[in-house]
Amino acid sequence: MAGRSFWKGYLKLSLVTCPVAMTPATSESEKVRFHTLNRATGNRIVSEYVDSVTGDPVESEDEVKGYERGENDHVMLEDEELDAVALDTTHTIDIEMFTPRDSVGWIWYDKPHYLVPNDKVGEEAFTVIREAMSATGTVGISRVVLYRRERAVLLEPRDKGIVLWTLRYGDEVRDPKDYFGGLSEGKQDPALMKLVKSLIDERTKPWSADMVDDPVQARLLELIRSKKKGARKVAKPKAEPAPEPGGNVINIMDALRKSIEGSKKAKSK
Repeated sequence: MAGRSFWKGYLKLSLVTCPVAMTPATSESEKVRFHTLNRATGNRIVSEYVDSVTGDPVESEDEVKGYERGENDHVMLEDEELDAVALDTTHTIDIEMFTPRDSVGWIWYDKPHYLVPNDKVGEEAFTVIREAMSATGTVGISRVVLYRRERAVLLEPRDKGIVLWTLRYGDEVRDPKDYFGGLSEGKQDPALMKLVKSLIDERTKPWSADMVDDPVQARLLELIRSKKKGARKVAKPKAEPAPEPGGNVINIMDALRKSIEGSKKAKSK
């Protein structure tokens, strides 16, 4: 079932405008969540904000945002002041530019959202923008206010809709040269490369969402079900023995050969 849209506004390209609705493409609603309880009474524990100096509880109407400018020194900002700096991008996604689809590295992608037309009248304009991007192999770059901050966003045509990705800010992405720059390319042993490629071929499968299931959550649900029935414990899975570190090329070669043999045996069964 389609999720309820959390943002409504307009998609704009030059003089072409159409109403659109946006929904997060991912969800955590199925995640197992817990409350913290008082073991003695079984009642939920309630948290409250307290003044860090006096220890007194602070009422919600007395809470205010603060920007630290020095030790124990903050600039206070009211909600009305924060709302006043909102830009036109609060309700409009104005596509400012286009760029080749493969020119934006994956590390810049943050959160995906599904973007769809919000009425029948705007469907034609929406479809033209989407299909033109698809035909030219480009994605649109724009800005929009989401989660109370203006963010750069990328619009990617997908099926009959558009996926809108929020993009990470420049100061959020670390330069890979700081980490990979000092690494050597290393010598490539042709025999080892052949064995690894063979192992990759053996284990290559079409992508499926089953590849990213959550076995821990499955066991949590199993534990909860058993608790409901009155059982006390769920059998703990046996831990796999840690692999022994290989000290040289011969060990790597042997390990690869055994891995390939194991894959072939498993396939034949």
